[in-house]
Amino acid sequence: MKMRNGAILALLVMTVLSGCKNGGENLTPEPTPEPTAEDAIAAYLAEWRQLDYAGMYAMLTPDARSKLTAEQFAERYGKIYEGIKADKLEVENVSPALASSPADATGTAGPVVQKFQYEVDMDTVAGPLAFKHEGTARKIQDGETQQWRIDWDPSMIFPDMEEGDKVRVQTLASERGEIVDRTGEGLAVNGTAPQLGIVPGQLGEEPAAVKAQVANKLGITVADVDRKLGASWVKPELFVPIGIVDEADMDAFQNAPGVVFQQKKLRVYPLGEAAAHLTGYVGEINAEQLERLKDKGYKTGDMIGKAGLEQVLEDKLRGTDGVVVAIEDSGGQRKAVLAERPAVPGTSYQLTIDAGLQKTIYEEIKADASSAAAIEPKTGEVLALLSSPSYDPNAFARGLSNKQYAAWNDDPRHPFLNRFSKGYAPGSSFKIVTAAIGADAGTLHPEEAVAISGLKWTKDGSWGSYYVKRVHAVNPVDLSKALVYSDNIYFAQAALALGKEKFAEAAAKFGIGEAIPIAYPLAESQLSNKGIKSEIQLADSGYGQGEVSMTSLHVALAFSAIVNGGDIAYPRLTLEADPQTPPAWKEAAMTPETAELLKKDLVQAVASPEGVGHGAYIQGAAIAGKTGTAELKASKGAEGEENGWFVGFDANDPRLLLSVMIENVRGRGGSGYVAPKVKRIFQQAMRG
Repeated sequence: MKMRNGAILALLVMTVLSGCKNGGENLTPEPTPEPTAEDAIAAYLAEWRQLDYAGMYAMLTPDARSKLTAEQFAERYGKIYEGIKADKLEVENVSPALASSPADATGTAGPVVQKFQYEVDMDTVAGPLAFKHEGTARKIQDGETQQWRIDWDPSMIFPDMEEGDKVRVQTLASERGEIVDRTGEGLAVNGTAPQLGIVPGQLGEEPAAVKAQVANKLGITVADVDRKLGASWVKPELFVPIGIVDEADMDAFQNAPGVVFQQKKLRVYPLGEAAAHLTGYVGEINAEQLERLKDKGYKTGDMIGKAGLEQVLEDKLRGTDGVVVAIEDSGGQRKAVLAERPAVPGTSYQLTIDAGLQKTIYEEIKADASSAAAIEPKTGEVLALLSSPSYDPNAFARGLSNKQYAAWNDDPRHPFLNRFSKGYAPGSSFKIVTAAIGADAGTLHPEEAVAISGLKWTKDGSWGSYYVKRVHAVNPVDLSKALVYSDNIYFAQAALALGKEKFAEAAAKFGIGEAIPIAYPLAESQLSNKGIKSEIQLADSGYGQGEVSMTSLHVALAFSAIVNGGDIAYPRLTLEADPQTPPAWKEAAMTPETAELLKKDLVQAVASPEGVGHGAYIQGAAIAGKTGTAELKASKGAEGEENGWFVGFDANDPRLLLSVMIENVRGRGGSGYVAPKVKRIFQQAMRG
């Protein structure tokens, strides 16, 4: 048994020895392949794609690492990529296939330098950025082994980049769209003005005197000047902007040391106060607006519409700023543009507004608290929209002083209040609506003589002490006389004859209760706050009192139905035609027969020496008009304010329909105070 086991053991030993002799190479571990240039390049580019700056730095040659630390390397890439808002980075090796050369027969190492090509794509703040460049991998001795490393220099960030260069992101300001009138005359345009500034290092021996002169001219304090000169960025040789001045003011500073002028781009409002509430103005974005709008690309220092059309049309007027990403040398000179997104100018608007008419109307009403609208009644084109008292929007664009702002803000006449956007009781100007509703409903018979005696009338005892009052004791009264004498009692009875349901239903045909369809926020008209609740309210509503409220523009549009055979023109504020716009805003607000009848009666209301609108009479014209006096008081019999209206057009040549409301006409002739102003506006328009 032992012999047999020994034989087996011997046989196994011989077999193993034989195997070692004949095939030992199969048991020797294969040598680890020497790292190749291709491996190193692929690894470096992978780290780059992951923005692993430490990993990238570890793969640089010792010579490259000797020129900057790992922190400097990471900071350089990080600041550049963050500054240009790099995103979706792709880095690819686009070289021909690479392979490391093996050692030759004598054991000499193969190539020690390997060129490679790579391609970079990324999104940036200025749009896509892509480039192809060449890099170098170098074999180095690392202890007892040899390794491939990347021979880095700044051109690997961007091909044109050298040591000392910087990557600069510059905003290309877009041009704000302009607003012009129907003839191209500017209403809100881009212009320039002299900007007064101080170079601190050149103020001379009496800086206090120069600062005082500057502060006095700009309407600010010396402390304001010092605050600007004390900004952290200010240096003795730099121009420090202080404020905008007029061209004529520049001469006053000819001998003032340190005072320098530069032309500054800014918004200009050629009509000034005459169109302030229409155009509005721009101003520097505030913190609250910036927080709300930062996602739309706004940034500190941007100008934004603050009021009027500048605010309403902000999104389209603003345009889109462009951006350029470029390489600059150490001296600030641009070497190469890496990516650029051009600025897109804002949309410009040509309005239907007639700047000449706007100025003419303003000259007539600027001394009063008032609202005015003018339209071309056939086309619905808005020719003028204005409010007074007013302010100069140029002051906001130039830089409003605290003194001037306080003067306007504390003015009891409220020049910042946009009256043409507000609703007012239309008073007797509303009587044409009541007349049209009643005539078309068959409850008012224009030729019928209605017996009305005295100056006061009450329906019955249910009204208690309440009564309706008129100015002229005319008896009997038909529709023509009711309009000539503006008889409140006649129209109160006409409203009662309709009943509140029919009255409200028919008033809606005039757009009462709807927003006027133009690109400007105007108060919606109303017949009542929450429905007509009593006969007294219905009677008062018949002559434009009670809770009836309309803007001056809506009153003008209601009168356009008289010109257009019963259709109310569709209002237009821009000349650009919209094919989707219907020819009329409200079709058949009244019948053609009623429109013709009212036109004749309104001509008579002005032409008749006894007519309340006779103050607007023009020889040779056929002014069709209606006055209105709206009383504002707490109770019947109490003293209160009165607003005067006049609405009219030339029936022979209806190219202009005016609606003017002036506040506080009590003791100044009521609506008779307004009529002569309207007359002069018509006369000026006829001459023009």
